[in-house]
Amino acid sequence: MYRINPDLRLAGALLLLLLAGCVSMATDRLAGNLSSAMLNQSDPEIVRAGAPAYLLLIDSLIEDAPDNPKLLFAGARLYDAYGGGLVTDPRRRKGLAEKAMDYASRGICVGRPVLCAARSKPHGQFVEALEPLGKSDLEGLYVFGTSWLGWIQANRDDWGAVAQLSKAEAVLQKVVDLQPDYQRGRAQLYLGVIRSLVPPALGGRPEIGRQHFEKALEYSGGKDLIIQVEYARRYARLVFDQELHDRLLHQVIAADPVAPGLTLSNVIAQQQARKLLAEDYF
Repeated sequence: MYRINPDLRLAGALLLLLLAGCVSMATDRLAGNLSSAMLNQSDPEIVRAGAPAYLLLIDSLIEDAPDNPKLLFAGARLYDAYGGGLVTDPRRRKGLAEKAMDYASRGICVGRPVLCAARSKPHGQFVEALEPLGKSDLEGLYVFGTSWLGWIQANRDDWGAVAQLSKAEAVLQKVVDLQPDYQRGRAQLYLGVIRSLVPPALGGRPEIGRQHFEKALEYSGGKDLIIQVEYARRYARLVFDQELHDRLLHQVIAADPVAPGLTLSNVIAQQQARKLLAEDYF
């Protein structure tokens, strides 16, 4: 009877492991390339028409590797970007935000089950669960926090959803604590929006929001145009500063929207800037 050489058997096992690793790396790379292709597109209509195919593809990749955090976070990013920036129907936005939140939550639960379990606990216990996390958790925290905010925004007619805002805020504050310039200031942007929700007359402290917007502008080098749009929409309008409002929006319109990872967002920001300027707000 023919017997397989133990060395050959070991080599075969190592080859299978290597191939499996290559497939996993290729899948992760494909998911990242999908996100990049969408975010670097300058025509929102092309993305609006083509993104559903991307979403179906990422769904299939995740179905094949349901415990892969990189795929789950990539899926959350795609669903959040598509639903938050390109879909106007409230019902569809809710469904897309739900999918983004599901993927982001599953990604967190794979690597950080303690934080996952703390989602339903009181705010203080949730914040305690965030404390031991470090820089290796930045991607997951950021995607989790932004997807959570997108879900709250899509369900803002539900007070149960709105009540979770402080936890999503805590997640993004943790990101900023770990790395203030993460994602070229995007975490600062989200905190600026959150902290500009309540006017001073009702006890709000929008100047804290302004500080976050200014930091976001600094860290982005002025290339992320959605920062100026939200700065104008959330802060300048809140405090009735028309000069700041108009200056920020004119800067957006005059800027070159093409920037790696920001082109789609910048084109949409320019569209929004024109609409905001056309409104008779002040």
